[in-house]
Amino acid sequence: MVFLSLYTTFAPKYTYVEQKDFELLNKIQYPSDLRKLSVEQLPQLCDELRQDIVRELSVNPGHLASSLGVVELTVALHYVFNTPEDRIVWDVGHQAYGHKILTGRREQFCTNRKLHGLRPFPSPEESDYDAFICGHASNSISAALGMAVASSGQRRVVAVIGDGAMSGGLAFEGLNNASSSPNDMLIILNDNNMSIDRSVGGMKEYLLGLNTNETYNRLRFKASRWLHAKGMLGDDRRNGLLRLNNALKSAISHQQNIFEGMNIRYFGPFDGHNIKELVRILRQLKDMKGPKLLHLHTKKGHGYAPAEDYKPVWHAPGKFNAETGEIIKDDARNKPQKYQDVFGHTLLELAEHNPRIVGVTPAMPTGCSMNIMMAAMPDRTFDVGIAEGHAVTFSAGMAKDGLQPFCNIYSAFAQRAYDNIIHDVAILRLPVVLCLDRAGLVGEDGPTHHGAFDLAFLRPIPNLTVCSPMDEHELRRLMYTAQLPGKGPFVIRYPRGGGVRKDWHCEFAEIPVGTGRKLRDGSDVAVLSIGPIGNDVATAISDLEGVAHYDMRFLKPLDENILMEVARRFRKVVVVENGVRTGGLGSAVLEWMSDHGYSPQVIRLGLPDHFVEHGTVAELQKIVGLDAASIRQAVTTN
Repeated sequence: MVFLSLYTTFAPKYTYVEQKDFELLNKIQYPSDLRKLSVEQLPQLCDELRQDIVRELSVNPGHLASSLGVVELTVALHYVFNTPEDRIVWDVGHQAYGHKILTGRREQFCTNRKLHGLRPFPSPEESDYDAFICGHASNSISAALGMAVASSGQRRVVAVIGDGAMSGGLAFEGLNNASSSPNDMLIILNDNNMSIDRSVGGMKEYLLGLNTNETYNRLRFKASRWLHAKGMLGDDRRNGLLRLNNALKSAISHQQNIFEGMNIRYFGPFDGHNIKELVRILRQLKDMKGPKLLHLHTKKGHGYAPAEDYKPVWHAPGKFNAETGEIIKDDARNKPQKYQDVFGHTLLELAEHNPRIVGVTPAMPTGCSMNIMMAAMPDRTFDVGIAEGHAVTFSAGMAKDGLQPFCNIYSAFAQRAYDNIIHDVAILRLPVVLCLDRAGLVGEDGPTHHGAFDLAFLRPIPNLTVCSPMDEHELRRLMYTAQLPGKGPFVIRYPRGGGVRKDWHCEFAEIPVGTGRKLRDGSDVAVLSIGPIGNDVATAISDLEGVAHYDMRFLKPLDENILMEVARRFRKVVVVENGVRTGGLGSAVLEWMSDHGYSPQVIRLGLPDHFVEHGTVAELQKIVGLDAASIRQAVTTN
């Protein structure tokens, strides 16, 4: 029976039905069931799968638009290839919800991104159908190439890359190696002209203009199969003919094809939402020898009008009304601003007074709120695409010649720029301000996205200042301090989501580098914290007597005056940080105490030496012992 009449305000594309009335999808548990359908039934299956994703994500939020855009591709891949023996390597697991539903996890999909439920991104630890882990972008080609080489042609390997991931440097490293290593890999470029925000850069413009005639491709493919059957097309001859073919096409079309220039056969672009055509093309390509790339044009959010109309919001919209497309938002009128919004407004405010300030983000202008400055000062903000290493070195180049870059990168993604931070920023003491958003536990996106390691991996680097604000006022003042002359490389890390102050706006004031502050005096136990976790500490000890609390602010340099006071006055010290225990603030305190001949009992609370699963931040804090109750217990236990 009809469950939802699709939209009154949007042009209808599908009629939504109850789950029990999914005629085809209800018969499919694994891809082997899918392959029993006729090609003529596949459009209906795609409709049902898309509706299932929309309905489930309306009540259990996740990454919606990307998965809607690859429904037809997902069905076609599992229909044509013998998965899981054949490998499908997804790039950025935002695309993979349909894949999960078709591979034995439909009944569990309601637990997706929930504590102990399905993982937020594909993982071989969850299913044999998940060929590789893919929480970060641009790794699919390299991983798939490795699998193709390891299989020696015994299985087919497909890399699916999209959502702007082709702008990442690792993707080009994989392409470069694929062109020279013996393999039969198929690369599928899911080209939707988007990452979270709209894709940017030369690769985007190149792909928009790239076109190859479909009839030409079909004739060339038939000719190559005929020549191969006659024994006239060995590897040497194929490569030679490919180079000749590229030269002729370039002369006729006046456009170079970068993929075929690397000896990777190119096919496309084709309509990625034509399921019957996709099946035909994939059947033709799956046994073709040598590396090849299939270029598909898709629409992010395809089939759900609200998601098609405003893609950045519908990348991960939260809960929404599936019938009307209305996003269900909490009442934010009496809630604190999100840290990223405080960053965005503060950056614009600073830039209005300091003409040297520029903003840089790798494909996250909306997510990190740099879009606020981008709207007001588009000539002073740069979205460099999914290219974190480049973002840092690009910022270093601008800093070298007089500008003051604020480079905003999610903490987990900054791991990709580690060498750039050391080599291109720290050695020359360049005044780059690295703002690491989503630091610490981030929640439902899980271990690939937790900002767990930044404090530990940045602390050993010379010339860096590393700090974390406890609240929004501290964030504004640290940002102001960072752009003052002579501060050098400056790292400010802060978490995802809301702060603690409704009155987030405050006057700017310099915070002396390397200074903390005593928030509360005591005589028995000293608690040292860094960053917003200090608010949980304050809650935990609010009614305890004899407990002192210090907000360290800076991991590097440490406030040695505070450490000296603590070492002389307290026999028990509890250090609390929203980062890994190994190598972070707790380790720094222990090292300082040992170096200066002090030996108080030091209890370190932080993230454990294993990857933390997904769940709400509150659930995860309780599991790892960073909630208020666990902090209180550590303080009061003898």
